[in-house]
Amino acid sequence: MTPILYIGNRNYSSWSLRPWLALRWGGVDFDVRVVPLGGPGYQQRQMAQVLAVSSSGTVPALHLGPEVIGDSLAICEWAAEQNRRLWPEDALARAYARSAVCEMHSGFGAVRSHLPCNIRRRTGARELDADVQREVRRIEAVWTQLRSRFGGDGPYLFGAQRTIADAYFTPVATRFRTYRVPLVSEAQRYADTLLEDPDFREWESQAVEEPWSMLEWDSY
Repeated sequence: MTPILYIGNRNYSSWSLRPWLALRWGGVDFDVRVVPLGGPGYQQRQMAQVLAVSSSGTVPALHLGPEVIGDSLAICEWAAEQNRRLWPEDALARAYARSAVCEMHSGFGAVRSHLPCNIRRRTGARELDADVQREVRRIEAVWTQLRSRFGGDGPYLFGAQRTIADAYFTPVATRFRTYRVPLVSEAQRYADTLLEDPDFREWESQAVEEPWSMLEWDSY
């Protein structure tokens, strides 16, 4: 049975983009179903349409027949079980990759709150508050340090092969582009690499065509 990945609006759902990329990069055959987010119950994780496919009230959710994996990182880890190249081969590099992913998975709340994911939007440059600036500098440091130590001649964090770490930072690259956040040169080159990825470009083109709008994010 072909796995089914339930996702939120492509334009806004950074959590959905990450496992979608991992599954695509891992060569996994899967189908996609979009559950438009927003409206009554959304903030409380009580949307009926989401609860119908995910008991946590959130998407993404990966359906494997009767089994449901309901967390972005867990879905990425399942994808890595199908294709081990989604993590670096070297054990130390793999540990650093997991550390970066976990930091992104659980942190950077100011960036999430003040620079919400909106792939098709472009704003003018804005002044960032101290918390956002601090987190942006931390993300820059993670990118430049991993590229310097493990990137070699490849364009990604761990060389020529795309990993879950790259999938996790792709939505961040879109946020920096949307809000015109200036980056140091090495970080900007890496962000540009992520935004030029053909699989991301496919996601982006579909995000642009989506009919749904979350007005509170579009007006930020």
